[in-house]
Amino acid sequence: MSKQTYRVCWCFSRGFRQKEAEIPAEIKALFEKYSENGVMTVEHLHQFLQEVQGEEKLTLEESQNALESFLNLHKHLNIFHRKNLHLEEFFQYLLSDLNFPLPSPPKVHQDMTAPLSHYFIYTGHNSYLTGNQISSDCSDLPIIEALQRGVRVIELDMWPNSNKDDVDILHGGTLTNPVALIKCLRSIRDYAFVASEYPLIITLEDHLTPDLQAKVAEMVTQTFGDVLVSTTPECLSEFPSPESLKRRVVLSTKPPKEYLETKNGKDEENSISKVKKSSEEATWGKEVSDHIDRLKINVENDLEHGEYQDEEDQQDDNHNLQQNAAPEYKQLIAIRAEKMKGGIKAWLRVDSQKAHRVSLNEEKLENAVKTHGTDIVRFTQRNLMRVYPKASRIDSSNFNPLIGWMYGAQMVAFNMQGHGRSLWLMQGMFRANGGCGYVKKPDLLLKAGPHDEVFDPKKHLPVKKILKVKVYMGEGWNLDFKHTHFDLYSPPDFYVKVGIAGVLADTVAKKTKVIEDNWFPAWNEEFEFPLTVPELALLRVEVHEFDMSDKDDFGGQTCIPLSELKTGIRAVPLSSHKGDKYKSVKLLMRFDFI
Repeated sequence: MSKQTYRVCWCFSRGFRQKEAEIPAEIKALFEKYSENGVMTVEHLHQFLQEVQGEEKLTLEESQNALESFLNLHKHLNIFHRKNLHLEEFFQYLLSDLNFPLPSPPKVHQDMTAPLSHYFIYTGHNSYLTGNQISSDCSDLPIIEALQRGVRVIELDMWPNSNKDDVDILHGGTLTNPVALIKCLRSIRDYAFVASEYPLIITLEDHLTPDLQAKVAEMVTQTFGDVLVSTTPECLSEFPSPESLKRRVVLSTKPPKEYLETKNGKDEENSISKVKKSSEEATWGKEVSDHIDRLKINVENDLEHGEYQDEEDQQDDNHNLQQNAAPEYKQLIAIRAEKMKGGIKAWLRVDSQKAHRVSLNEEKLENAVKTHGTDIVRFTQRNLMRVYPKASRIDSSNFNPLIGWMYGAQMVAFNMQGHGRSLWLMQGMFRANGGCGYVKKPDLLLKAGPHDEVFDPKKHLPVKKILKVKVYMGEGWNLDFKHTHFDLYSPPDFYVKVGIAGVLADTVAKKTKVIEDNWFPAWNEEFEFPLTVPELALLRVEVHEFDMSDKDDFGGQTCIPLSELKTGIRAVPLSSHKGDKYKSVKLLMRFDFI
């Protein structure tokens, strides 16, 4: 037991006695069941891991290895000479890194030989920006950080430099400070495969003259060499697989267009800056609720009848295709993005014998799925779809990625510097499959036979399974934060939000009671989550510190794909707003499917 003192004013202070984390009663009962005379042997541990932790295939030898790994990690407890556990050590084992809720060590386990269109791909938007979309710096540093996190699609906007003799990367028509293309390319080369050996795709926005296109071709060829994928036939019936493109770099953009310097760049800049700033939602899940409301709005006429326009068309939409574009540049475009003319009905009926890549913003997709949801699911079974944030997100915030994933969109493009709940979902999804940046779409999104019923995310489906979640307790804040971080005058008052992000019917959030003045809160609360489409569900966990006079403080978060969630009692590590794992902060939770 320790004591903490908080100064209320210059002449008065308050003292709080802090106990260490207490072992929950349920954990004590389990230890009694799986031990003898206060000692848990390796045979007892093996039985516990099989029956409670759901690891039925675990061998006795593997249980022995787990026990020895734990004992070696805790030599400071002077227990390494023993080959068994007492109650306190069993409790520490449950809270250890050896008992995380995802497979450890992470490894790729899904089939990687299917076409690229069969995978969700970790995708960045304006990957070079360090902050907002209007005035932040452009740099290779956010590209490096994204690659280190496992992002597999990097976006670069190419513009002539001020002397028109070289290529800069910047957000056109804004005040963003440029960075040289060659610097970005070299950083991509150096960090492309540090987190994943599966293909890196570079999507390009091209605003260049033919001579600069030729210069880009020379830079790219010299930088990447044999790692670069040469052009693929335009009549491909399906895209190549991630396995076939291991450790390769793939370029993707529209066929080159005539460069024309933007005449109205300043006007565009002013119009963008007047858009109302989008704010991070105060309560988790609100964006999904907004999505439900938007789905009820009538589809707009221009979606059905107007020409489809995407982000790459904004600067040069009305100009003819360049007749003399640099041929060496054209040869480097391995995945060609298509400009689909006409309304959504037209581009959903494109030549079924040819695989396409299309782009549209979040609002276009939201409108499209109101009347053509199942058509889009079928379209994305063969074709790649990229969905990117709407223009009004000038603060680099993001939308709910489930809007794209539930309809099969592979490349949901995110501002990786726009930290918040939406990005936590993105990070959670790509913790699956060993964190390689490619996650196989569930079979329900891939049924492509002529007699198959196409998945409809809005359709009311029966409950497949129920997830039971119990939140026991938490620890580690006293080690990772100053004692006045959450409250100047007392220890923190923590509560936990637990929820599901998935199809509309499954999305929900619940929360525990508030535990006052305690660095080691114990909630011992249980929740149930009925799941109609568990294949697309993510478990969301947040900890907040209650503040009566101001907004609640942030105490950690994580997101876990249900497809890989390990059942039983697990130590759940929490991460910062940015997604960096805290050194010590974790929750002890239990997960069971019924």
